[in-house]
Amino acid sequence: MRHTEAAELIGTSHQMVELKQEITRIARSDAKVLITGESGVGKELVARAIHDGSPRTERAFVAVNCAGLPETLLESELFGHVKGSFTGAYRDKQGKLEMADEGTVFLDEVGEMTLRMQGLLLRFLETGELQKVGADRTGRIVNVRVVAATNRNLQDMIQQGQFREDLFYRLNVIHFWVPPLRDRKEDIPLLIEFFLGRFTRGNGYLVRGIEPDAFAALTDYPWPGNVRELENVIERLVVTGRHEMVRVDDLPPEVRAQRGVSLRPKRERRRTVADDLWKRLVDDRESFWTTVYPLYMAREITKQNVRDLVRRGLEEARGNYKIVCKLFNMDERDYKRFLNFLRKHDCQLPFKEFRQ
Repeated sequence: MRHTEAAELIGTSHQMVELKQEITRIARSDAKVLITGESGVGKELVARAIHDGSPRTERAFVAVNCAGLPETLLESELFGHVKGSFTGAYRDKQGKLEMADEGTVFLDEVGEMTLRMQGLLLRFLETGELQKVGADRTGRIVNVRVVAATNRNLQDMIQQGQFREDLFYRLNVIHFWVPPLRDRKEDIPLLIEFFLGRFTRGNGYLVRGIEPDAFAALTDYPWPGNVRELENVIERLVVTGRHEMVRVDDLPPEVRAQRGVSLRPKRERRRTVADDLWKRLVDDRESFWTTVYPLYMAREITKQNVRDLVRRGLEEARGNYKIVCKLFNMDERDYKRFLNFLRKHDCQLPFKEFRQ
């Protein structure tokens, strides 16, 4: 992300202008910051804007998703590890805290850390010392500005014994609350235009704009998933669009329903494993290789679950496996690997039946 994008994406509503003014005021300090708000409101954008406005702007901004990794992998991700410390540790690895030396580390979803990891983080905040996984002694001392974020109520978690009070006060030196998108509707048109420009710029897709009725429907929608949901929907409309201008009929059912556009009645059905996987891939922007693949190889999901997920992807992508790869947050270079995986495990479906 370019330096200017973070500030631009925060928005121009009254609440967000005040937030940007406060960011400008505190960015030049080195105080720790805790950012709270619903999932998808743009907490990382606020963290980037803080970094961009600070004297550390020329150094690294390193983001770590504390909810995306089990405890042992998160410890290695943050602090690094030494060769031979565990199976698969074939060489020494630098941790994200070391990579962020003289810069900023953004700890997203810090409320998902285990109590043990909270203790390790607290010790680092107090000393700045790094101890890699498998190392006999502490290593170098680093100078990192820590910005943390969570969508959970940490004070409630403290009362329940799930979050350390001493860590909370270490992190909560300056507190920012980011309001949900439904409370700042004047930001929605700006965000739609921004993401439309980003996803249509020189990418070869057909979509170039949005018809007024469709734009109005997108603006009226309350966006329960906030900025992240809006970004995902615009990207999906561009990637799967069949016309130069997005029409109302192209919008997701939930957006059309909010607008009062008639929908074909659907029979209620039980939520499936594929539905949950789809949400993680498309809404939460997780990768197929870090979400579906390990679950399948560990036999926690079945071949049919994967086939159902691929079917839904092909329906959305109208039979184009390359678009399915993009929907599932894979790199273009993973296309052949993805098809080979599907063929090997008998999960590949004929694309022609999904072409329209």
